[in-house]
Amino acid sequence: MLRYLWEYDLLLKLLVFRNKTLEVSMTTTKQEAIEKIRELTHGIDFCMLTTMDGDHLRSRPMSTQEFEFDGDLWFFTSDNTHKIDEIDKHKRVNVAYSKPDDNVYLSLSGRAEVVKDRAKIEELWSPILKAWFPEGLDDPHLCLLKIPVEQAEYWDAPSSKIVQLFGMVKAIATGQEADYGENKKITL
Repeated sequence: MLRYLWEYDLLLKLLVFRNKTLEVSMTTTKQEAIEKIRELTHGIDFCMLTTMDGDHLRSRPMSTQEFEFDGDLWFFTSDNTHKIDEIDKHKRVNVAYSKPDDNVYLSLSGRAEVVKDRAKIEELWSPILKAWFPEGLDDPHLCLLKIPVEQAEYWDAPSSKIVQLFGMVKAIATGQEADYGENKKITL
């Protein structure tokens, strides 16, 4: 029985991605797009940051700084890391968020920049960051990675598994594609 529940859960997640991609209408304002991204990322701490390393993609987990999203993502890092070397060569990056329990997936892209503005570092600093930066604000390599989001794509299927199963059964019975939530592209 547990195996079938696992297979059902996997099937539902795959069907979420089959949903046709919709472009956000021209009437969607930048502020509306920012609010949608803020809503979708709320409560997700870790994401995957992808950079280019020569001809290869490299991803690593990063913790987004808690602040009111305004179109820019902020991450603490050190200026002596491989990711900074990669960003110096290829500014284009991708940041992927997921909240599988809620069927929310979000991909954000933009051009990253290293920020060493002391006032901004102090503004975003939190004592918990000493776990990664033992020297704290005195760390000479401490800096911020700023990613102004240019484009986003999200998948949001907030329905319960029962509702999704009903939709899948209905689609099979009627021969029509199931509707498993929103999939939209946003340009900021």
